[in-house]
Amino acid sequence: MKTWIKFCGTTSLDDAMASVEAGANALGFIFAPSKRRIPIEKAQKIIRELPAHVERVGVFLSATLREIRDVVTSVDLTGIQFHGDEFAPEVYDYLPKNRRATLRIIKTIIVQDGFEGRVDGGMAVPGVVDAWLLDSGAGSGKPFDWQASHAQLGQRQGRFIIAGGLTPGNVGEAIRTFSPWGVDVVSGIEAEPGRKDREKMKAFVASVRKAEQP
Repeated sequence: MKTWIKFCGTTSLDDAMASVEAGANALGFIFAPSKRRIPIEKAQKIIRELPAHVERVGVFLSATLREIRDVVTSVDLTGIQFHGDEFAPEVYDYLPKNRRATLRIIKTIIVQDGFEGRVDGGMAVPGVVDAWLLDSGAGSGKPFDWQASHAQLGQRQGRFIIAGGLTPGNVGEAIRTFSPWGVDVVSGIEAEPGRKDREKMKAFVASVRKAEQP
C-alpha cells in the first residue's frame, strides 16, 4: 500500500500545483495563527484549480465550532485536521449534515515525554476520527522520539500519520520505523516559511516511495 503524503502550509496556487506535480496526495491549508495562515477566500480560489483527486485538508488549532463550520461551509475541503483541544465528536455533530460523510477527520496527538494516555484517550470514541497524526508539536519542525514512540504505540490499530520535522533525508527512516498510513510535512519541503521548494518536494516523495520498497 502506498503511503499517503500530505504537503501542508499551502499559501499559493503555484506551490499547490507544484505539490500536485511532485506527487502529493493531499494539500493542507492552515486556518490558524501561523506564518502560513491562509484567508478563506484565497484557499477556495486555489482549491478551485486543483485536480479532483487531490485531497484538501483544513488545519485548525483550538478553533471554535463556529470557526470550523464557517470554513467548512465556505471552502471545498475534503478533510479537517485538529491540532488543539477540539473534541472531534462535538465538531462532527456541529458540521453541516451534508458535509459530515464527505470530510476525513484527522486528530493530532502531541508526542512529548510519552503519549500512551493521549493515544488511548483520543481513540476512545470510535467511528468519528479517520486518522491520528503523531506530531512533536504544532509548527515545531522537530521530530519526536521515533523508537520510543513506536514501542509505546504497540499493536494499536488505526490509521497513523507521522509528522514533525520530516525531511527528504529522514522520511524514509520514519516509514521503515512505523509503516504508517501517511506522512505530513511542512518546513522540510520549504525554501522559507510559506514558500515551497520544488526540488525538496520531489525528493521527499521519491524518498517515501523508495522506503516502501521491500
